[in-house]
Amino acid sequence: MGHENALLRVRDLKKHFPITGGFFNAVVGQVKAVDGVSFDLFEGECLGLVGESGSGKTTVGRAILRALTPTDGEVWFRKDGREIDVARAPHDVLKVLRRDMQMIFQDPYASLNPRMTVLDIVAEPLLVNGVSDRKAREACVRDLLVQVGLKPHFLRRYPHAFSGGQRQRIGIARALALHPKLVVADEPVSALDVSVQAQVLNLLQELQDGLGLTYLFVAHDLSVVRHISDRVAVMYVGKIVELAPVDRLFQSPAHPYTEALLSAVPVPNPKAKKKRVLLSGEVADPGDAPSGCAFHPRCPYAEARCHREVPELREIAPGHVARCFFSDTLQLEGMAW
Repeated sequence: MGHENALLRVRDLKKHFPITGGFFNAVVGQVKAVDGVSFDLFEGECLGLVGESGSGKTTVGRAILRALTPTDGEVWFRKDGREIDVARAPHDVLKVLRRDMQMIFQDPYASLNPRMTVLDIVAEPLLVNGVSDRKAREACVRDLLVQVGLKPHFLRRYPHAFSGGQRQRIGIARALALHPKLVVADEPVSALDVSVQAQVLNLLQELQDGLGLTYLFVAHDLSVVRHISDRVAVMYVGKIVELAPVDRLFQSPAHPYTEALLSAVPVPNPKAKKKRVLLSGEVADPGDAPSGCAFHPRCPYAEARCHREVPELREIAPGHVARCFFSDTLQLEGMAW
């Protein structure tokens, strides 16, 4: 697939947050939460974005939707045959674009207003975008509830009457109200019980197939990402360190950080022997990242060059890129599924 087929093209996206201090509250540094992220997202696919807490993956999703204003970079979204830079679009254009770009939030308890009924919550995007007929909004909400596996008579109830899984289904219905093309799912199952996670993941896949949705799926659980994604991008301290088709990434990782993440995924076989890669230290501070490769203080394969130079993303195989000097020579252990 070429760039011309991409629904979303992200180029050198950056989001820095100022660090202030002193008597005059002056800016003394920058937290580089996202520091030069680039990727393409093709229509109808699901791109998984994974990494430890603090890697910047949620900030990427919010910056793409302009929920956070990017510090720098471009976010090209294809609409009606032309591309629009979301990062620089004026407010009136952005309002129109957001009909095609919606978000499912991580916490189903915090993302729903406890003072609003299900009808008001799901219908709010319709009301904001000019559907003034209350009967039309109610009919649309009923259809959406059925679509996400809830009963239509639930629309008069308040969020406290529902379980976590049901609340997340309400959040999904709200995201679908305007028939978007792109949905950014920010860890949509991480707050749910494991049995409910599977149900919500299956629902997301059914909706993608039925409605032709495109997903940017943010997660830290690689087993969840393996289930739903077509390709996976691995983030570490604000940068993508590896991006590949999901099967290739799991079977033949090319970055030591990816290998460590895969080694932590439980295998559903008590007799299986598996080598665990234990990383020393903590995730690097994006406000004071190490020189050279940000991963080198924790990397078991690091050499002197890694301390001095910053590696660029290099193509290892068609569609497979990694940010490591030694991706061609390292024999890293993956997972067979």
